[in-house]
Amino acid sequence: MNANAHTLRASLESTLRQIMDPEIGLNIVDLGLIYRLEITDCAVRLDMTMTSPACPMSESIAEEAQAALEACVTSDVSVEVTLVWEPPWTPACMSEQARFQLGWDV
Repeated sequence: MNANAHTLRASLESTLRQIMDPEIGLNIVDLGLIYRLEITDCAVRLDMTMTSPACPMSESIAEEAQAALEACVTSDVSVEVTLVWEPPWTPACMSEQARFQLGWDV
């Protein structure tokens, strides 16, 4: 990966950290909701999940991720955000910091 790709990845990851799960109050990266972030010259693809398939905020959070990523790239780069349910999310997906903030064993 070249320096520009590293810079873009860092920018996209930072942007995703700004998106909060409003029910839990933590960002979607530390919650472990990001399963794949693929970056090519012409596309950004994000696979993400929710803590539960019944999450009432899933579409809203996915749309926020889509808009945030689109704001980071030029108009000739397509952005695709896909909600996936496999593998199922578990608390083990969370960062150590997120588990600590929630008072869960780390």
